[in-house]
Amino acid sequence: MERLQKVLAQAGLGSRRKCEELISSGRVEVNGVKVTRPGIKVTPQDAITVDGRPILSERKVYVMFHKPKGVITSLSDPRGRRTVADYIKDLPERVYPVGRLDYDTEGLLLLTNDGDFAYRLTHPRFSVPKTYLATVKGVPHGTLLERLAAGIELEDGVTAPAEVEYYDMDDEGKQSVISITIREGRNRQVRRMFEAIGHPVVRLKRIAIGPLSLKGLPRGKHRSLAPEELAELNRFLSALRGKDT
Repeated sequence: MERLQKVLAQAGLGSRRKCEELISSGRVEVNGVKVTRPGIKVTPQDAITVDGRPILSERKVYVMFHKPKGVITSLSDPRGRRTVADYIKDLPERVYPVGRLDYDTEGLLLLTNDGDFAYRLTHPRFSVPKTYLATVKGVPHGTLLERLAAGIELEDGVTAPAEVEYYDMDDEGKQSVISITIREGRNRQVRRMFEAIGHPVVRLKRIAIGPLSLKGLPRGKHRSLAPEELAELNRFLSALRGKDT
């Protein structure tokens, strides 16, 4: 038996949180009975409908996308700005972004129709590491980077420990590139961390999520995860879950 919201997510109806909202709003029926309480358990034999339509098992899709700067991490935008959907029109399956990247941030973004997979990548209990290259004004000296690594006070609390190191700098010392790996998903977190030490971010690029690397994927392009990449990522997530228990 599985929780209803997990079954809906696995059928490609969105994240677990989105599926919980579908249930709470009275749009889901199990064996002809409307269900409004997330958490009930169902079996493969139960007839489940959403808005009167039976749920169907979709082929699970796992996509890596190199998001350009100036693109909304959404499938639509009322202001008419470019969205992720503009770059994945060739995909026959309906997919949605796993987490988000800010409008001004570029780099690795995953998309899927597997709600359970998305849940494991985004839920705080798993603390999936995400690595960025941050081009910042000036050159932060060692003690400032140590503050970032140890955890720094922001308006919404102290950040968790991070992995921070110099990556590159220009000849005049006006800008430098810092590699930073965080395990949280606060809004604009990396930018706020560097602002807190007086070295604001000029450019931000996410280059890795867990064992997955952006290397070799051109800006604005997408591709399916290779079977070995998906297997490695699932092993990685299982190991993180093991540490949490």
